[in-house]
Amino acid sequence: MVLCRRQKLMITMKYVCMVTVLFLALWTAPAQTVEAPKFGKGLLKITGKDSTWTMKFATRMQFLGMTNWTEDDGNFTNPTTNFLVRRARLKFDGYAFSPKLKYKLELGLSNRDIGGASPFTNNAPRYILDAVIKWNFYENFVLWAGQTKLPGNIERVISSGNMQLVDRSLLNARFNIDRDMGLQLRHHINLNDDFVIREIAAFSQGEGRNITTGNLGGHQYTGRIEVLPLGLFKGKNDYLGSDLIREESPKLLLAATYDYNQNAVKTRSNQGRFMATDFGFYETDISTIFVDLMFKYRGFSLMGEFANRDADAPVARNSDGTPTGDIVQVGHGLNLMSGYLFKNNWELTGRYTTTDIDEQITGVGKEDQYTFGVSKYIVGHKLKVQSDVTYIDLANAQNRLMWRLQMDIHF
Repeated sequence: MVLCRRQKLMITMKYVCMVTVLFLALWTAPAQTVEAPKFGKGLLKITGKDSTWTMKFATRMQFLGMTNWTEDDGNFTNPTTNFLVRRARLKFDGYAFSPKLKYKLELGLSNRDIGGASPFTNNAPRYILDAVIKWNFYENFVLWAGQTKLPGNIERVISSGNMQLVDRSLLNARFNIDRDMGLQLRHHINLNDDFVIREIAAFSQGEGRNITTGNLGGHQYTGRIEVLPLGLFKGKNDYLGSDLIREESPKLLLAATYDYNQNAVKTRSNQGRFMATDFGFYETDISTIFVDLMFKYRGFSLMGEFANRDADAPVARNSDGTPTGDIVQVGHGLNLMSGYLFKNNWELTGRYTTTDIDEQITGVGKEDQYTFGVSKYIVGHKLKVQSDVTYIDLANAQNRLMWRLQMDIHF
């Protein structure tokens, strides 16, 4: 026991000495000024001498505080609070060899980003969010290879750093297909200056990000088509929350996605719980459909999404036919959000979300959420403060009230 304590003390002293030496070295080093990009444009940009490669390094953080109340006879009681670093990420992107060969690497460092370790991820933290190469191999065709977001609902494709409210909706939480490893083929057609069609086809492993043990069920097939009848949004504004660009003419995106996960082994297609049985994994075919729109004009924005998930046999069963307790979350949902950005960069936003997870099959039932939010964009999405309040109407539980306050900073 004494020896163990001495060893721990020696190790502690070793680390203290190392940190002290490092601090003194930095303290005594001559001050230097390093030229860096403008705030929000990345911490560092590097270009090779022969211009055959580039790299931009950036980081961002989200700090969140929230309080929840339970409704009891019309009164809100039993408040619970939580403070956390919601997201903390490092991002690297650029091109290699040619501007036609781009890459992106994004790492998550917060507990929410790296959680979910399992035997199928070597019981290791899931640091990697995106690790993808994008090759523009011919005209308007671009091949993506690696791990990244699948072409699902528009709200999920919008970065968590560019959201219009504190977080994404309940529809996204219940139905999104998130990230996976595989291939994506992207193409666009310019019918004329005011009409663009974009098509995306994806083939992926089907179990979500960072799976290291190989394919567990079947594979996942995703197709998405986006129609922009009024021309392209400025600066990819269709993939940003709010209308910070203030579109000078009306812009509209109409899109639909169909996702088929053959022999899926999770309760939400490639998300949710693994459906383990006494003979291995329970497998069933899961289909997910998204239909969404985005409209923006002079500070006004409107986003709408519909989602539906179905499964051939949603109730997981053991070899003797008894239920395991895992059930595919089949059902549908609707999400509507609208906001107006004032000239002083304050924005008011309202959102209505309803989901109906088939009660007869899952026991979950219907849930409605009504959200009102206020945002102040100091330097666009790169430095902002957002707050929202949500009333949560539950069919099979006590209703709740949730208030959130979040700050974003992106270098």
